[in-house]
Amino acid sequence: MEKTILHIDCNKFYASVECLHNPKIRNKPVVVGGSEESRHGIVLTKNEIASRYGIKTAEPLWQARQKCPDLVVVPPNFPLYVRFSNMAKNIYKDYSDYIEPFGLDENWVDVTGCESGYAVAEEIRKRVKYELGITVSIGVSWNKIFAKFGSDYKKPDAVTVINRENYKDIVWKSPCSDLLFVGPATTKKLAAYGIYTIGDLAQADRNFLNSVFGKNGEVLYNFSNGLDTTPVRHKDDEQAVKSVGNSTTTPRDMVNNADVKTVFTVLGESVARRMREQGLKGKTVTITLRDKNLYHFTRQGQLKAHTDVSREIIDMAMKIFLENYKWENPLRSIGVAVSDFDIDEAVQFDFSGTVEKREKLQKIEKAVDGIRQRFGNYSVQRASMLADEGLSRFNPHDDHNIHPVGYFKEYKKESKAI
Repeated sequence: MEKTILHIDCNKFYASVECLHNPKIRNKPVVVGGSEESRHGIVLTKNEIASRYGIKTAEPLWQARQKCPDLVVVPPNFPLYVRFSNMAKNIYKDYSDYIEPFGLDENWVDVTGCESGYAVAEEIRKRVKYELGITVSIGVSWNKIFAKFGSDYKKPDAVTVINRENYKDIVWKSPCSDLLFVGPATTKKLAAYGIYTIGDLAQADRNFLNSVFGKNGEVLYNFSNGLDTTPVRHKDDEQAVKSVGNSTTTPRDMVNNADVKTVFTVLGESVARRMREQGLKGKTVTITLRDKNLYHFTRQGQLKAHTDVSREIIDMAMKIFLENYKWENPLRSIGVAVSDFDIDEAVQFDFSGTVEKREKLQKIEKAVDGIRQRFGNYSVQRASMLADEGLSRFNPHDDHNIHPVGYFKEYKKESKAI
């Protein structure tokens, strides 16, 4: 039986929720933006009225105000957005047990076996609008990639079906940049070879794409041809811990290695503490970097043994960073994540005393965890953190800014299994 997959996208989610809760701003141009004082001052999302002024997501708030002097800027209220996200998912659960989040405001839902995917999508669209007071756009297709394309194709408050009869007329005629995960760099590279539309990409030689993009060439070929077979995960799989990580956008640009180490130290301590709380020890450390031009990349490295000690995680993060970044531009955000968990690994002692040192550090860090739990996160700090409190004075453990597992990682895993 062919799958029927929905991709449900809450339209202008943060701004829609804010306008719902504050009737006074409903008919005004509204954006949700971070604190300008702490340099998180970018547009996170905007309502439909603000969109008419040409305001774009991720642009600086000062720039948005130049386009619209009467702009209303509200700070993000993530607990409120999480509550609405969960209420929306509770509606989706009435139709399927297979619900996979793609951020707070987007979900794939597998409704295979229903008589009409369009009818189910329409019912969900109407229920969300009536019960929650916000709107959604829904794509319906036989695979996750085209379903996602469908939810982006027509907004707001709409349902778009991408099926085997119409995908060449709709998907293939669209620019490559409309395909999930095809960013500006990939779009530019494809254009250099005369590949401008998704149809051009779909009809390109598979071996040629592999020679240009490596393993991602196969991914691009499959995505453009509707050959993606990654399943929608079961709703209970959301709780499976595959990685533990934190990321942050800093109050000012990081301009040297000392700045990066300060932030990695805060992030690494948070990650290690969360791992200890869950009884996890990891071996793979992954860092993510985003510069002031919003260019980003991810790199990872392997520790010699599974650990939950922050010092080892921080040192590995810095090692990866120093080997891979040459300071072409200042950095605005970084992240650290640990994966490859094993709680039953046999301990192998060595003459250098590495294991004994790790055990001592574990005892110290667990004691610090207890103090922070009782007296607050800033009750115990490393002396080095006091040198630049502008960079170090944040609490990712309690704020819980999670560094997510990437879709490509999951896609490649599924591809190997097929």
